[in-house]
Amino acid sequence: QVQLVESGGGLVQAGDSLRLSCAVSGRTFSNYFMGWFRQAPGKQREFVAAVTWTGSNTNYPDSVKGRFTISRDYAKNTVDLTMNSLKPEDTAVYYCAASRFPPRSTNWGPVDYWGQGTQVTVSS
Repeated sequence: QVQLVESGGGLVQAGDSLRLSCAVSGRTFSNYFMGWFRQAPGKQREFVAAVTWTGSNTNYPDSVKGRFTISRDYAKNTVDLTMNSLKPEDTAVYYCAASRFPPRSTNWGPVDYWGQGTQVTVSS
């Protein structure tokens, strides 16, 4: 059974940093792209970051480029998202995702597997 389990969400202040982690299990993802989406209340789900399984290539939309970093931890078999200089508009539920398809500049999909999501709240 494929599982993507997120952790690390919480309440932080504007300007703080936060690190999300997605534990991956249940199958081999060597041919997949791994990454993150987010969804704020009343808004569509938004692509945040993606990385190849080997960690050699990453992709970010302009909204987070330079502030967010996606990485792979091979020992722990996780996909991590480090978020710096957080803003109130970063408040959302963050979802881990896996797709056989490469990301585009502003979007990514279709997604084959989703995590259950973790809440990130940034106060001003």
